[in-house]
Amino acid sequence: MNVRFRAIGIVLFAALTSAAPAAAQFNEPPLLDKPQAGYYRLKIGKVDVTAVSDGGSAFDILGIVPKEKQEAAARIMAKSLAKSPVFVSVNAYVIQLGGRTIMVDAGTGELFGVKLGKLPDSLRAAGITPESITDILVTHIHPDHTGGLAVGGKMLYPNAKIHVNKREIDFWTDKSAEAKADGPTKGFFSQVAATVGPYISSGAVETFEGEAQIFPGIRAIPAYGHTPGHTFFMLEDGDQKIVFMGDTIHVQDAQFEDPSITVAFDVDQKQAAATRVKAFADAAQNEYYVAFDHMSFPGIGRLRKDNAGYRWLPAPYINASAKR
Repeated sequence: MNVRFRAIGIVLFAALTSAAPAAAQFNEPPLLDKPQAGYYRLKIGKVDVTAVSDGGSAFDILGIVPKEKQEAAARIMAKSLAKSPVFVSVNAYVIQLGGRTIMVDAGTGELFGVKLGKLPDSLRAAGITPESITDILVTHIHPDHTGGLAVGGKMLYPNAKIHVNKREIDFWTDKSAEAKADGPTKGFFSQVAATVGPYISSGAVETFEGEAQIFPGIRAIPAYGHTPGHTFFMLEDGDQKIVFMGDTIHVQDAQFEDPSITVAFDVDQKQAAATRVKAFADAAQNEYYVAFDHMSFPGIGRLRKDNAGYRWLPAPYINASAKR
């Protein structure tokens, strides 16, 4: 943890702010009167991976698609009987590896209403306490991925180290970048102090650059465009692997068929589209599992090339443990 990040942390922690962009749209009445299980288990090789749900909500997804692509997106969505607003999941993932309990992203916390912020409950339902999390791999610093790191300035994962691309944290703690930002991105800067700030000030943030080995079996892969430091994390064990792709998908009923469709949250629209095209092609060719933070829960599956685009092959539900 260098001196610069400690200084930033002190400033950020002192400047705790709220005002989540468009939070009101997530406060419509709940769709269900009883909770779902909120977790899903699978193995990659011999490694236990658990998908955990932070909840979800209806969202005007076409409203964040560029105007020139909205008609095409709506037409593709209609093939899946989907129309805006659509229900959008917020997912995170836990990896048990080498004595560590590693989580990929941290959900929304208190930033987006009562139907989200369920990650701690989902973790406990899966037998994982927030205190047991040793490491959190951050794909990028958007409020629906880091909002759940802290609530009211208090770290929800007090024993965790945060691992994040240096380009990413440099961008979100840069006042000049904030001044130049526009659209939804501009409003996200104010939330970094309240969510990531406590970890920065406590020295719990570790950065890496580009492609990097984070732990034996887990590698960071640059996937820039959605944000300046957006990162995939690849878990490999034996001949199996899964790539946690963060925000490579928002419009699940359209972007598989047309990966060039971008969203307003993409800081660099052209690069975000190019990253998605490359990622989809590699996943389909090599047939490994991928996990998306905004795919319908649990967000895990494979891709298959299909005409102009790709077909989503969700991971099968397996309930094959020993009977108790």
